[in-house]
Amino acid sequence: MDRDSAGDMPADLTSVEPARADAPGGPVIVSVCITCKTADGGAVVGPAMFAAVQAALGDGDANVRVRPVQCLSVCTRPATVAVSSSDGYTFLFGDLQSESGAAALASFVKSYQKSGYGLVPWRERAEVLRKGMVARVPPVRWSPDDGRAPK
Repeated sequence: MDRDSAGDMPADLTSVEPARADAPGGPVIVSVCITCKTADGGAVVGPAMFAAVQAALGDGDANVRVRPVQCLSVCTRPATVAVSSSDGYTFLFGDLQSESGAAALASFVKSYQKSGYGLVPWRERAEVLRKGMVARVPPVRWSPDDGRAPK
């Protein structure tokens, strides 16, 4: 197809972004700790967080899987959620509230799917995720000699 015929394409096809070669492959896994309790050890907040994340991400994307997990060992910062993929970075977030955290994670997952190695730029992360960042772990299959993030 040449440049002149591109204008004849339906609008929905011309606006589709090509997939990045270094975008995470396979499903994005959102792991929600269902054993998280409030900081004072009182109420269990994990199941509510799981339900909120599941509702925010919905069933519309077959490449996203929300799963409950028993513990992410960040007990001092409930509720805790990890976002990962087989060949992308793993992000671990804490101090999340059900509504604001679930909405922020839904946006984050979309950016994660488009970013090289799932490395979502800082400016694309909601404030609640910036403040709640616990860890960013590089993909297992990526291990450069100099330790720098891929470009």
